[in-house]
Amino acid sequence: MGSLATAIYRAHARTSAIYRDILLMLGRLLAKIQAPDDNEGPHPSVELAAAVLLFEVAWADHRISDIELATVRRTLVHEFGIDETTVDTLVAESRSQHEDSVGMHRFTRALVEAWSAEQRLQLVVQLWRLALCDAGLDKYEDAAIRKIAELLYVSHTDFITAKRQAQRLAAGSRGNSMN
Repeated sequence: MGSLATAIYRAHARTSAIYRDILLMLGRLLAKIQAPDDNEGPHPSVELAAAVLLFEVAWADHRISDIELATVRRTLVHEFGIDETTVDTLVAESRSQHEDSVGMHRFTRALVEAWSAEQRLQLVVQLWRLALCDAGLDKYEDAAIRKIAELLYVSHTDFITAKRQAQRLAAGSRGNSMN
């Protein structure tokens, strides 16, 4: 009888150790999931985040035309009041961040946390203006703007309103350039 009790005790001890190890592994996994990703680094500035998203749209069709680059620069100057020297630095940094980035979440999160819904909507208008500035709207640019708008928590109704506003502005600027 003593050997049976010893065997049961040892089996229970092994089982308890296995459960303890499983709980420790689950705890470490949960901590890793809940911890911020160290690879992401600190939150980018709103200017950098917006610039990276502009480049995301410009690069959606796998080429950035001169007019798209000029539009990105003009948007940064007019929307943020940034001087040309700072824009040069910001453009270089945002291109680098865009090339090294594995997603847009880090950048959209920075804007969601810092900007009002109206500011985020105005960025979507600027993204549409960028997409429309060259030979026309590319399906990949459209998809990129749609994804960015979702990540910025811009409703579908506002997404469509922003697109129409950008189309009106683009038509108006083409009309003005013909005069």
